[in-house]
Amino acid sequence: MEEPYIPLCQPFIGGNEASLVQECFETSWISSAGPAVTKFQAEFASYIGSEGAVPVASGTSALHLALIVAGVGPDQEVITSNITFVAPVNAIRYTGAWPVLIDASPSDWQMDVQKLDDFLHSGCAYESGVLRNKATGRIIKAILPVHILGHSVNIVRIVELARKFDLLVIEDASESLGARFGDQLVGTFGDAGCFSFNGNKLMTTGAGGMLISKNPEWIERAGHLSQQAKVGTAEYDHDEIGYNYRMSNLHAALGLGQLAQLDQFIESKRTSAGVYIDLLSEFLPPNAIMSEAAGTKSSYWLYTALFGDRSREIIQKLSQHNIGARPIWRPMHQLSYLKDAYCHNSDFSDRFFREAISLPSSVGITSDEIHRVVRVLASFF
Repeated sequence: MEEPYIPLCQPFIGGNEASLVQECFETSWISSAGPAVTKFQAEFASYIGSEGAVPVASGTSALHLALIVAGVGPDQEVITSNITFVAPVNAIRYTGAWPVLIDASPSDWQMDVQKLDDFLHSGCAYESGVLRNKATGRIIKAILPVHILGHSVNIVRIVELARKFDLLVIEDASESLGARFGDQLVGTFGDAGCFSFNGNKLMTTGAGGMLISKNPEWIERAGHLSQQAKVGTAEYDHDEIGYNYRMSNLHAALGLGQLAQLDQFIESKRTSAGVYIDLLSEFLPPNAIMSEAAGTKSSYWLYTALFGDRSREIIQKLSQHNIGARPIWRPMHQLSYLKDAYCHNSDFSDRFFREAISLPSSVGITSDEIHRVVRVLASFF
């Protein structure tokens, strides 16, 4: 008999989500306004420790709005991670700006702060508060580090470097909600933080995202832009180009139910990661196994490990055993539409793409299921 399918990462709906969504139907608040949106906005801001938040349709829309309110524009550059899902790079291109791609670090798989430091000091010219890329001649406006796979970049060092060169910092914490650098949650260190609540994220609203910032003017303008930049309530006047980036009341209601369980979700992910680490350590070297960097606390969104050049064969074998797994994203410098973007070293990014596999990591995954996954993996070693 075929064994049950183990998905890569599916949502866990186990609280009062259904009753909160049903309330939307009963009150007819189902679209882009309603009490659940207001409440979710306030409760998420309180959880994350931000004075201001803007609920939006996706993590990508949060990134786009953050870049706009930060003043990023055509033919400027934004430094970002080479190893990432494509969303932050797309958001940069939406503004007409270009990404500068920084390699990942072999030690923690996040943006390599030493290579970032090297690029800023040797690859750029800084004069009168303006940083310019020597290779392209473009002005660099901001750093957009991506916290990947539930972990934290060395965000303190990145912010230090940004301040030294008068750069803004927009954190993409879409994959790492609940992760910490020191005692502080990721997404709260920079000038703005962006989150995703897509269906496979740690908590979900089905589709949705959130933008946070300490800057009240940024929050006000981002909220305005997310609602088509409409002025007033009765007359259809719009004072600039706006976007239909609003979160619906239905999605926010689901988010309220999920947010109430978020700490439990994180602990479940951390427990599962511990099982993976113990089992994989029997046949993989330490540098191939994903673990926390010193001084950080991971929310372990997708448990990932390095399996050498046989990774695609292993993924196929897992699929034959009814187990969901996937390779890591193609590095951004390999995308054809980014061939004109500047990439500062890609040595580890290329290797990471060849060797990394993300393994089943649902909140509800059981220890027995993890053992089943690892038995298939162990057969290769």
